[in-house]
Amino acid sequence: MPVFLLGDDIAFPPAELANRDGVVAVGGDFRPERLLLAYRSGIFPWPVEGMPLLWFSPDPRFVLDLREVHLHRSLRKTLRRSPYRVTADTAFDDVLAGCADTPRPGQTGTWITDELFEGYSRLHRLGYAHSVEAWRGDELVGGLYGVALGRAFFGESMFAHATDASKVAFATLCANLRAWGFHFVDCQVHTEHLERFGAKEIPRRAFLRRLLEALEAPTRSGKWELTLDPEAASRAWAARDDEPR
Repeated sequence: MPVFLLGDDIAFPPAELANRDGVVAVGGDFRPERLLLAYRSGIFPWPVEGMPLLWFSPDPRFVLDLREVHLHRSLRKTLRRSPYRVTADTAFDDVLAGCADTPRPGQTGTWITDELFEGYSRLHRLGYAHSVEAWRGDELVGGLYGVALGRAFFGESMFAHATDASKVAFATLCANLRAWGFHFVDCQVHTEHLERFGAKEIPRRAFLRRLLEALEAPTRSGKWELTLDPEAASRAWAARDDEPR
């Protein structure tokens, strides 16, 4: 399969034309219009050091169905203790910086370039990109960010500087998304961390079909600061004792 070179026009080839590594196109930029079209098309950017900007649509796709989320018992216990205050869209740039600066096993750098940072920050100001933050007192100790379109949430990255901080933020996000009628969280590619929440690999064609259905609904745009329920995860899962440790 050829890999398409993007120009100034805001356009992408069909996601089904990705090569065996999932690369659909190279080049382009992080303008909000291009990012939004990419997500609507089942494509996402993933900068790789020393290479032009790469756009991916992997097969299979790693997806968390919000009807199938489960939390292990230890995390439910953490939720009952409420060690962190959880908010949304109050510190987007700080969450982005936390994701960029936090060391990760097997990685020597970050894919969150200055251009990516500015692009998603603009997308946040337009009401499409969102962050969920975990606080210990006044200290930001974990969080995540992603993009919401229709009834789909596209997860991008998370970080934690305290035990279970990002997990608490993610569990809170999932509980709210489910209550708001969202269908799934796009986790993009497999990680053991998100597999523990119930994410599964599905064929790309199945993901694109589900994406089309999710995009039929209006987008919950604007800041989620006042609408996020910080106790939603505790009510939904913390009292359950039927899931594995």
